[in-house]
Order: sequence, then C-alpha cells, then structure tokens
Amino acid sequence: MALEDRTARLTVLIDPRKKAFFERLCAEEDSTSSQVVRRLIRRYIEERMGKPWTPESDIEPGRPKRSSVPPAGRT
Repeated sequence: MALEDRTARLTVLIDPRKKAFFERLCAEEDSTSSQVVRRLIRRYIEERMGKPWTPESDIEPGRPKRSSVPPAGRT
C-alpha cells in the first residue's frame, strides 16, 4: 500500500456553526471536508518546507532523516 493511501485520524474541535459553514463550502466545490483539510495540511507542509512534499520528505521538522542517524550507542 502506498504511503498516500494510508490514513490516520485527526480530531479537531471547532465551533459547530463554523463546521457547518465549512461543510457547506466544501459541498459547493464537490469536495468532502476531509479532502479540503488534507489539501490545507499539504499546502502548509509545503510552505514550511519550501518545496513540494513527497513521501521521502517524511521527516520531523528541523531534524535529519531517520535513516541518516546512526543507531544509539554506535558511532
């Protein structure tokens, strides 16, 4: 399964009126609220990284890629 096909749950608490309005706007563009939130998150990540996000970019902000760090206790 490709990384982009996996999902994880993100719970966000917002004002019910704002949620209803957001869902109406999403429906107007024939999108689900989940699709729009995923787009917003991806855009935020890309703005912060300064480049397009790819599965290979899956690193903690400000840290080296996990594979480049030697295991603990080894140099």
